[in-house]
Amino acid sequence: MGIILAIDIGTEGARAGVFDVAGTRLADASAPYLTHYPRPGWAEQNPSDWWRAAVQASRTALSDAGIDQVDAVGVATTASSVVVLDGDGKSLRPALLWMDSRASEESAFTATVDHPAMAFSGGSDSAEWLIPKAMWLARNEPETFRDSRMIGESVDYLTYRLTGRWVGSRMNATCKWNYDHRVGSVPVDLYETLGIAPLAEKLPQEILPVGEVAGELSAAASAELGLRPGARVVTGGIDAHLALVALWGASANPVAVVAGTSNAFIAELDDPLFSPTIWGPYPGALSEGRWLVEGGQIAAGAAISWLSERILGVTRDRVHDLITRAEELPAAGHGLLVLDDFMGNRTPLRNPRLRGGVLGLSLGTTPEQLYRATVESVAFGTRQVLASFADVGVDTKDVFFTGGIRHNPLWMQTTADALQRPIGLVDGENLTTRALAILGAAATTGSPIDDVARRFTPSYRTIEPDPDAVGPLNEAYEMYTEATALTGDISGRLADIASGAHARAAFPDQPQTEGAKS
Repeated sequence: MGIILAIDIGTEGARAGVFDVAGTRLADASAPYLTHYPRPGWAEQNPSDWWRAAVQASRTALSDAGIDQVDAVGVATTASSVVVLDGDGKSLRPALLWMDSRASEESAFTATVDHPAMAFSGGSDSAEWLIPKAMWLARNEPETFRDSRMIGESVDYLTYRLTGRWVGSRMNATCKWNYDHRVGSVPVDLYETLGIAPLAEKLPQEILPVGEVAGELSAAASAELGLRPGARVVTGGIDAHLALVALWGASANPVAVVAGTSNAFIAELDDPLFSPTIWGPYPGALSEGRWLVEGGQIAAGAAISWLSERILGVTRDRVHDLITRAEELPAAGHGLLVLDDFMGNRTPLRNPRLRGGVLGLSLGTTPEQLYRATVESVAFGTRQVLASFADVGVDTKDVFFTGGIRHNPLWMQTTADALQRPIGLVDGENLTTRALAILGAAATTGSPIDDVARRFTPSYRTIEPDPDAVGPLNEAYEMYTEATALTGDISGRLADIASGAHARAAFPDQPQTEGAKS
């Protein structure tokens, strides 16, 4: 029976799953790595840490499953975690993590460019994406940009470490590089306008659809993973986006919400719908002939854990008590309103300069009140994104949540209450590794991906909203949207101060890369 190794490189660590082609998960394991925050709004990781953790998690899962030979390996990673490599695949600098927002000025410049490719990203590229980050590198670290031979994303790096081949995923290229497979090449003229013409030669030159074989597992990678040679490496993509594949057996038009450190919202359409409040529609990014759309919250679980661990000093082994106390409070009955854009707003506002805030604080405010208000704020952000989907015609009837949210009953229930509707919750399951197993099984058996997905459908349960919470949360949501609009300008100015933008304004003669000025 065919065996698939699935590797998911997330924000906090690597996860590995071992599956058979019938859809049975044989073993799981994980391994952590660190994120560094050298300046406000910056976030970096060491690409070699991804590989070290991937090897560690894979070897543990394979050992637990009693496996030393697999038929296929699939890998998914966070999107837009950008690597800068020399000709031997060695990092020239730390990777710019997806949540790194240093390229906000470059992002704003993309909104001024008239190019047909921009229509598929809502008119501009996010500060999170590879293109603005490459612009920032060319502008602020020109020698590193010049000397690099390969610039890509974490999934490209992992595929390279697995196969020795510098190939890209159509999903990442379409969603983050302004690539259109119907044209067959990256938009070189757009890159020239943006001041990063050399990027076209540094990106992977071969772009493969999701699910195609990228190459064979190299001898070196086989040895490190403890596997016999011969496995095929299947082209993966963005971890949250691939979760949609695992839900194809549960709904004809699922909306996948991967709710963890951040929240990612993914859906597919038969016909393109254009709006500046969503990302996409992306032609053929996942399925041939369909259009992928996405939205997201930059800080979701990260905002909740930031409050409990770094501000309130509640360690993870004690957070259950805090959650229990917060659950005992009535919804929106604490007189607090938290704004959750701690690292900017991904969608629908698409504003990297927004920052978080708390209104209504008093000397009598308790930790559990502040915790509950923060959870409610994250749920409000979720409602805002799904509303933007519905506004442009996305079918949001079948919404499925997966990820870290399942470990926090307050977050889970508050989300259903804020949305005023039942939601599907996938229990105890990493949908990304399951989706990779589906792709691997399809490549191994020759079966259509849709057919395999039906065999791999995960179990889920329905979370019903609490009728007593719906009304108060609805009123609080209206205040949330109003407060975000009212404080946006001040929030942006504070973000500029924290990031040092005021210092740049004091030295306007600082050299800039042509085409990257904003």
